[in-house]
Amino acid sequence: MRTLSLYTILAGGRINIRSYRTAMLALLLCFSISFVSCTEETLDYNNPDVDLFVKQLKGGKYSVESPEGLNTVPRFTVNDIEGLLKYAEDMTVIPSFPLAPVSYSAGGKLRLGECILWTVETIRLGQNASMGCKMVHADAENYEGIYFLSDDEVLDAAARYRRWWESRKYPRTMWTIDPCYDEPLCGSGYMWW
Repeated sequence: MRTLSLYTILAGGRINIRSYRTAMLALLLCFSISFVSCTEETLDYNNPDVDLFVKQLKGGKYSVESPEGLNTVPRFTVNDIEGLLKYAEDMTVIPSFPLAPVSYSAGGKLRLGECILWTVETIRLGQNASMGCKMVHADAENYEGIYFLSDDEVLDAAARYRRWWESRKYPRTMWTIDPCYDEPLCGSGYMWW
């Protein structure tokens, strides 16, 4: 039994080299287009996916525009809080975070978990939690880096938000004595500026 190499087949005239190259280029182009279209994931502003939002933030590829044409945080709802809180303890430094156009950026590193907590607080309040996604110490005189929280303090804040969310599963009654029932940072010494 005789085996034929690709060269033997091409040289034997069964397939024209020019046709072969054209077919290979066309095939390569099709694979390239299908690969790009499969990897390009878009986030719906009005119905966002938490995991995709976080993936895009970590990759520095977040670029969702609101209907007004602004690059802002998508419309998350109370139903998204549990999913967002999964990432609240992730201290990954991200390249950017979409804030309101009037936001103040004082520099410093942007930690994913802290920005996620800002998103949760924004949902809780029904408006932007602050001018930037950095918490400060409650005695802060301004929005300088010396008042920003450390990683351990952000992790403490994340635990407080998680406890707050868990306690919301139980309805508040007239016998509820907890003055911090709906204030995640109550008694922490932290605040949104």
